[in-house]
Amino acid sequence: MDITQLAVFLLLSVFAVLLISGVPIGITMVLAALVSIMPFIPLESSIFIATQKMFAGLDSFALIALPFFIFAGNMMNRSGVADKLIDFSKLLVGFIPGGLALTNIMGNMVFGAISGSAIASATAMGTTLTNAQRREGYDPAFAAATNIASAPTGMLIPPSGLFIILSLVSGTSISSLFMAGYLPGILMGLSCMVVAVYYAKKNGYPVTKFPGIKNAIRITLEAIPVLSLVIIVMGGILSGVFTATEASAVASLYAIILAVAYRNTSFQDFWAVVIDTVRGSVPVLFMISASGIMSWSFAFTGIPDLVKDFLGGIPNPLLVMLVINIMLLVIGTFMDATPAVLIFTPILLPVAASIGVDPIHFGVIMVFNLSIGIITPPVGTLLFAGSAVAGVPVEQVIKRLIPYFAALFAILMLVTYVPSISLALPKMFGLM
Repeated sequence: MDITQLAVFLLLSVFAVLLISGVPIGITMVLAALVSIMPFIPLESSIFIATQKMFAGLDSFALIALPFFIFAGNMMNRSGVADKLIDFSKLLVGFIPGGLALTNIMGNMVFGAISGSAIASATAMGTTLTNAQRREGYDPAFAAATNIASAPTGMLIPPSGLFIILSLVSGTSISSLFMAGYLPGILMGLSCMVVAVYYAKKNGYPVTKFPGIKNAIRITLEAIPVLSLVIIVMGGILSGVFTATEASAVASLYAIILAVAYRNTSFQDFWAVVIDTVRGSVPVLFMISASGIMSWSFAFTGIPDLVKDFLGGIPNPLLVMLVINIMLLVIGTFMDATPAVLIFTPILLPVAASIGVDPIHFGVIMVFNLSIGIITPPVGTLLFAGSAVAGVPVEQVIKRLIPYFAALFAILMLVTYVPSISLALPKMFGLM
């Protein structure tokens, strides 16, 4: 074993051991990277380089968008937005068989995009709609599975925090990634709706009664200010009024104005939102910082070249993308989306680019894969959170998730092999 092979072995083995031992992922990344470069560089110099690379990993103006969007999502969540979106979603899709399940999916698509958090979306929607579905005679495991499968749509439909991180790692445009996520995210939600309607018809689940013209108008008017957030953010970015980073501050200000207008958010709630935002932002920012030294150690030890050589031995580019998808699906089952993006984007993006895959398209493929990963055992953070909210054992939920997995994988393959699904909107708006 030469010194380069030793460095690769140390990096991967230390990373795996610490991860299995339950060491926080950010610390695991730093320690594994340090150990891997020590055969080449003395300890004191290694620590100096690690510190330098970690600070460099945070040296980006675009990163300001992350805590601002998290704040906006938390503030909207506190101000009772979820209930208004549920009523509006019920108005739009409640007349279809399995209306409450479709309301859950529609609510996750909209609230997930606003909050930027799949777990927050699953919790907000599941708390109200799972009990409502029980009262209507729905299978509780099916209701939980529907909520869990559709919650990750907000990871693709902008504004998405994961796309901000991906932009930083890959050097691609945040605005382009935002627009590229719309159609795949909508297709993801529609695929869940197809499964839900089939299951609802099979089991004879009821439709939701129309609330009447007067109530329908009231529900729509109450939902418009909430839905306007996405329109203001994306409209401002596309029109050039503000950048994606500035849009995050606009979203935060708008969320505060909305909370004050609804008059159901106290100063204590505002302070709690600030604390929740700090708690949510700091671990992510630390992981981004740690990814600076991790990415450098990858390049130093030649891991990207090893992966490129391995995948380069596959003659067909279509098979290469299939293998990359399988790799990302497996990675997503064991690792949360944020560290997975930080660690594996520098490794896999050059391989995808070498076979002609656009970086924006690859970013959508990566996020789509990882959004499936967070609902997949054995780690599946969203799987366990959604099951807990519904009060249904995970084992029962997994059985009901199988049709959803099949539908999501079919859409993933469609998005992978039809690049125009991801790239059409960025090209239409002149972002590419």
